[in-house]
Amino acid sequence: MSDQPCPASAPTLFTWEFATDPYPAYAWLREHAPVHRTTLPSGVEAWLVTRYADARQALADARLSKNPQRHSESAHARGKVGIPGEQRADLMTHLLNIDPPDHTRLRRLVSKAFTPRRVAAFAPRVRELTDDLIDAFADRGEADLIHEFAFPLPIYAICDLLGVPREDQDDFRDWAGTMIRHGGGPRGGVARAVKKIRAYLAELIHRKRAALGNDLMSDLIRASDHGDHLTENEAAAMAFILLFAGFETTVNLIGNGLYALLRHPGQRARLHGALEEGDEELLATGVEELLRYDGPVEMATWRFATEPVTIGGQHIAEGEPVLVVLAAADRDPERFADPDVLDLARTDNQHLGYGHGIHYCLGAPLARLEAQTALATLLRRIPDLRLAVEPDDLRWRGGLIMRGLRALPVTWGK
Repeated sequence: MSDQPCPASAPTLFTWEFATDPYPAYAWLREHAPVHRTTLPSGVEAWLVTRYADARQALADARLSKNPQRHSESAHARGKVGIPGEQRADLMTHLLNIDPPDHTRLRRLVSKAFTPRRVAAFAPRVRELTDDLIDAFADRGEADLIHEFAFPLPIYAICDLLGVPREDQDDFRDWAGTMIRHGGGPRGGVARAVKKIRAYLAELIHRKRAALGNDLMSDLIRASDHGDHLTENEAAAMAFILLFAGFETTVNLIGNGLYALLRHPGQRARLHGALEEGDEELLATGVEELLRYDGPVEMATWRFATEPVTIGGQHIAEGEPVLVVLAAADRDPERFADPDVLDLARTDNQHLGYGHGIHYCLGAPLARLEAQTALATLLRRIPDLRLAVEPDDLRWRGGLIMRGLRALPVTWGK
């Protein structure tokens, strides 16, 4: 495939400067090259979809497969389009990599874990975890809200949901930390962490089968044992992607959300005032706005054209990768009034932060619960939070799909 022509002023993508604030570059692409072919840092060539209407269409288009085997490039290139190490660890058969009918079957099995009733029943545990984490630093006057708060909360929550014993959860925290650092750790560290998680999940499945409990892993095993054709590899892959997708997105949602509130004191004061009055409506709309404004998932996970497709007037050949840029679509002025303004009371807010179509995020109710609990509890307990460094000193983690801070140092009471 050949590059589409672009004016000489096209922005440079995927630099550290871009990672700090990608939104001006995305605004340029929306206006001048809304479906744009580029070479990614991995060397893989892909199409970026940046306008809201095109993004919504692409997310629901059955001609765009989630299966990496649909990639037209070599097997070597295919190894660059997923989570490092997942193929070698035999963890590919999860919801982010498969299409119907297998996707339909697996999604049905796991969807009961995220029903409103089950999430509501989990709310007291989320509040307990939140308070415990704040207790650990509340008297100190300073903290890193990523390392000490946004990161451990969802990892412990998803471990509880899966049924990982408390004595094993710190191991999961270490492995997850390696995965979330992406390129920031030792070479090959992510693949090794994935291999360790795979070995642990195989052992956990064996233990759960001998003594089923009231947790998601036990539910997956029960479904398999009752003839729903869930193999052990599928159960392990499902647990793996729930762990991976279920914690990193929420880490970034809480971290990015707190950072946005610290940068917008008027909006933060408005939210704190509403919480003090016992009104949580602004908390609910506020979390949705934080998802839209600077969400945790910059690009939706990979899609591959199964036949020639036209998106936004651009022809895409069979086998070519497509990345829907949620961060760009959710600031499209054709869809959102004043898209670069943070407005916690925004109600016309059909953002794409959790995706759209059959791959809409199953864990969205849990992520909303965790984010609302984290933000509300922290604002109530430590209302005078402030950044401990200049915004320009903060660094964003590398990586194509997710968007999140490496650290968020804050102080209070001094």
